[in-house]
Amino acid sequence: QVQLVESGGGLVQAGGSLRLSCAASGGLISIRAMGWYRQAPGKQRELVAVITGAVRTNYADSVKGRFTISRENGKDTVYLQMNSLKPEDTAVYYCNVRTIARDYWGQGTQVTVSS
Repeated sequence: QVQLVESGGGLVQAGGSLRLSCAASGGLISIRAMGWYRQAPGKQRELVAVITGAVRTNYADSVKGRFTISRENGKDTVYLQMNSLKPEDTAVYYCNVRTIARDYWGQGTQVTVSS
């Protein structure tokens, strides 16, 4: 069965950096897009960044210039490089993989930014 394994979350001070990773496993799937979402307490889940194909990307306005999304070999793994982190970036971050058949979600990884 397809599973998404996330890593890289944790506690960091404001201005620091983290890199999140998400690896899809469990069989060959046809990936159309990969992305990261986040949800803070009391807030709606929001799109952070998405990548389609190999190079086309979109970012939330709040993270432009600070976060970078990328794909490993264009299929298996997606990364989110997070620089200049702010306390308002604190949230549970979820990996999303869209295939021609359905969407898959990771379990979420906690990112906490202290001031």
